[in-house]
Amino acid sequence: MKKKYPVDKIKSGTTFTADAYMDADNLLVPAGVPVRAKDLDSLKQWGITYVYSEGSQVEPEAHKKEATHAKRGLAAFVDHKLYSEYADMVDRLKAIMDKISLAEKIEAKTVDRLAQDVLAMVRIRDSQIVSAILSADVHGYDLARAGINCSILSVIMGQTLKLPAHRLTHLAAGAMLHDVGMLRIPEVIVKKKGSLSPEEAQKMHAHPLLSYRIITRELQYPDDVGLIGLQHHERWDGGGYPRRSAGADIDILARIASVADAFEAMVSHKPYRNSMIGYAAMKNLLSDNSRRFDPDVLKAFIRSMGIYPIGSLVVLNNAAIARVLETHADAPLRPKIKIIVDEFGKHFKDDTGEQLDLLSEKTLFIARAIDPKELEAAP
Repeated sequence: MKKKYPVDKIKSGTTFTADAYMDADNLLVPAGVPVRAKDLDSLKQWGITYVYSEGSQVEPEAHKKEATHAKRGLAAFVDHKLYSEYADMVDRLKAIMDKISLAEKIEAKTVDRLAQDVLAMVRIRDSQIVSAILSADVHGYDLARAGINCSILSVIMGQTLKLPAHRLTHLAAGAMLHDVGMLRIPEVIVKKKGSLSPEEAQKMHAHPLLSYRIITRELQYPDDVGLIGLQHHERWDGGGYPRRSAGADIDILARIASVADAFEAMVSHKPYRNSMIGYAAMKNLLSDNSRRFDPDVLKAFIRSMGIYPIGSLVVLNNAAIARVLETHADAPLRPKIKIIVDEFGKHFKDDTGEQLDLLSEKTLFIARAIDPKELEAAP
């Protein structure tokens, strides 16, 4: 049951543990996304005196404490500005997707601006945003969040592959929109937890065609952007769908988005299974053996992300626990790390642990990766 929260008691930066609504149908903010000053101003201008949510109100100071706790090892969105930028991108893509779902007219420049913001974020803070994608548990807007994550990861790969600027822009937009065809698939099929019937599977396998039509016809994007939506489920060995394209017949941008989409799906929380940690997801990709993915694109992903992706938590051979800060393209098993818990069991608060480069620390090596939940559950 939704509870009432007086608008005059809500501060800028306040979050809710469940989605917050202005009324029965209109969402104010999703769970965990801070309320902005301009949101509060709008509510007052509209004469709205209460906000409704099934969750609890979290004051800005409490939110800061949670961020400080995250610094102790979860490597999540400890940078509040970064969190706000990321949440705003998800929010904007959700608004675009809502219009697509209702078959309302959308101007491509709305998507273009969002794609440019993704490109800017990756250029300026790629390591921070990858760490956040891997470690943070941001609820709500699953399809929009996956689209933003896929776009970020695709652009990182595109930069490693030295794509020209206009191709990177198309990649950012196409990866963001690659799954919009799912908005035209009946919800009962999309959310079904059991096996799909042959008829349901056929409808589900049609979503890349729907994505292509939406991107090229409704949004008027060129074909290479649409091909990301059409071909992201094609396989390098020709065993994918919807057209069983293979090898170089799959556009390079679609090949890139395919790897990003698979990795994002493995590390993101889904209601029907737990997320995989970054290392386990990377290990799964490495076992592909040129079946699903272009091996050259996969190599570029590994070079840009590392075997232990930025933000991963690892146990060293001396039993210390550390977070991966930076990877070495030519030595993926020996990244730069930050100690979270040293070999004597001392926890370093506020990210004050020693920073080490395993390239020069010859006696130390990574023994295994751990799930952030293991550290969170530790005393």
